[in-house]
Amino acid sequence: MGRYVIRRLLLMIPVLIGTTFLIYAMAWAVPGDPFASRCGQRPCSASFINAETIRLHLDKPLPVQYGYFLWNMLHGDFGTTSNGQSVLDAAGNAFPITVKLTVVAILFEIILGIGIGIVAALRRGGYLDGFFLFVSLVAISFPVFVIGYVLQYVLGVKLGLFRVTVGSGAPWKDLIMPGFVLASLSLAYVLRLTRASLLETMKADHVRTAIAKGLPYSMVLRKHIIRNSLIPVITYIGADVGALLGGAIVTEGVFNIQGVGGLLFHALRIRENATVVSVTTLVVLIILVVNLLVDLLYARLDPRIRYE
Repeated sequence: MGRYVIRRLLLMIPVLIGTTFLIYAMAWAVPGDPFASRCGQRPCSASFINAETIRLHLDKPLPVQYGYFLWNMLHGDFGTTSNGQSVLDAAGNAFPITVKLTVVAILFEIILGIGIGIVAALRRGGYLDGFFLFVSLVAISFPVFVIGYVLQYVLGVKLGLFRVTVGSGAPWKDLIMPGFVLASLSLAYVLRLTRASLLETMKADHVRTAIAKGLPYSMVLRKHIIRNSLIPVITYIGADVGALLGGAIVTEGVFNIQGVGGLLFHALRIRENATVVSVTTLVVLIILVVNLLVDLLYARLDPRIRYE
């Protein structure tokens, strides 16, 4: 197991470098003046553009530019925003909020998605199964911002159960409704995936053998059906972390959350390439670590899986 973890950590290095290089190249390849946001309403002077070009090494070949960027990033220099703030400080303020929002969304996927999926599989063909499948289809059909506005109006304005916008510092109770909205699409897929995986596992030979030996059905369900059925579900949830971090742009906009989504949207709109590349690099790093943890979790769910 230890050697496997070390090998995976070493493999993360070329993946991280290759991904960030593509992001860096695409960010600076967008047509237009990359320094316009630093000059306000007036066009940037030629001397300012020339100085910034030299400072950012944009007059050098692309691999050399990226080399300087990577070197500075390894030394903690992620660049500055258009208002002179360090990108690392801006990301440090935004990331905890988005991570909290993502954690709430993941908890909804795990508790509601897996829980309801298990109930739907055990009640296959019944009223509950049909109802849950219908609700999941509705969640898949509607865009996230529509679900967000509807819940804001019903639960926030009409019933007064939640705040329609998230307060300063993003307290956990204010993130319940945005977290559910962010997780709504993935929750529907997790529900359907859990149901399908359980129904398939119920037909497996080892399950029939366990029942034939006289084992209590609750034990068979817990140790042989649910446990083995969760591997594809955990894989989906692990891969969904990156989608939730990126998809938070819409949810954060609807609920006025000052997280990574808003930071990236603002940076893209005014072409703060240093902010875009640095923040996405941190997102990629989080995704790689989560995928490693998901792979290690496989061995806990299925004893047949061993990493030698």
